[in-house]
Amino acid sequence: MVDAKTKIRNIGIPNVEPPEATCDDEHCPFHGNLSVRGRVSEGVVTSTKMHNTIAYQQDFLSLVKKYSRYERRRSRKLAHHPPCINLKEGDTVKVIECRPLSKNVSSVVVAVTQSEGTQEE
Repeated sequence: MVDAKTKIRNIGIPNVEPPEATCDDEHCPFHGNLSVRGRVSEGVVTSTKMHNTIAYQQDFLSLVKKYSRYERRRSRKLAHHPPCINLKEGDTVKVIECRPLSKNVSSVVVAVTQSEGTQEE
């Protein structure tokens, strides 16, 4: 039983390394039973106040045909945050789609690509 918790799964996503810390969360793609599929997206963490859930923001450009110009838009989405991944507000995270975990959560954080502290230095 102890070996099953310490075993790290390969989730099959290139350029994603498993975290060094371990956890016993069943919704963790590395240490639990959650399988990932579909879209891979990146965003900036805006809130970590929910239990095992984060809110992240994606910025994108949208074309306004009338003026032939682009405008900035953003979308705010929710993702599951496994305890083995350490992150805080302002971090850039890589998020992968999974099965629905709740009404609004259908993705899971798999990596922290860039933190706020390393951008400023």
